[in-house]
Amino acid sequence: MFCYRMPRRRGLLVVAASLALVATATTATGAGAVTTGPRTIAFSGSSWAVKASTGLVGPGPNVFSDSPENVWVDAAGQLHMRITHKDGRWLAAEVILDRSLGYGTYRFKLASPTGRLDPNVVLGLFSWIDDPAYNHREIDVELARWGDAGATQNAQYAVQPADRVGNLSQFVQPDAPPTSHQFAWAPNRVSFASSSGASTVAAWKYSRADVPKPGDERTRINLWLDHGRPPTDGAEVEVVLSQFSFTRR
Repeated sequence: MFCYRMPRRRGLLVVAASLALVATATTATGAGAVTTGPRTIAFSGSSWAVKASTGLVGPGPNVFSDSPENVWVDAAGQLHMRITHKDGRWLAAEVILDRSLGYGTYRFKLASPTGRLDPNVVLGLFSWIDDPAYNHREIDVELARWGDAGATQNAQYAVQPADRVGNLSQFVQPDAPPTSHQFAWAPNRVSFASSSGASTVAAWKYSRADVPKPGDERTRINLWLDHGRPPTDGAEVEVVLSQFSFTRR
């Protein structure tokens, strides 16, 4: 499976090459079976597999649920992702696009407030593949404070490995929706940008020699708990995305 590497956090996800794909995952803290099916959802004109695990897996580690209580699309076509508490366990959410997109611009539009997520909550918008080549081809936009309630910055861009100097750029994500985030992936660079309404709130360009090359990676969206720690206020957490879009380079 996958394991994130970043300052103050670890973990990651799962892959979906087809609607029926099933994989297993292990983490440094234990092992759990992970599936990317059979449940799928339709969001923004594409099919996404919903991740589920029988135990703790990355990122986090967390238990992931494919229940409609954790992942669903409403009548307006918006994707809802929710961290829930059920039967004494906190359950995270993740979806994985059914195909690889490669070079191009990936855009994620958020319809709910995300600037004041609980310090232990992470919203990830990114690419990933289990193959470790090019650091799993992992390109991230992450909204999180990594357990630090006093953090002045609550979001970051990263081209993995993010613990390498120069591979990470942090910024402040406004709370009021709508907001949008994108990364434009090209052969020699990755350009990130975030906006709130008509205003740009952050931008960053990564152009080192180790920009990953495409190779069957998948676009993923997840909502999870850093180090598996419950929200500090004990409340369930929900995030709503209005759209995902991709423009080929």
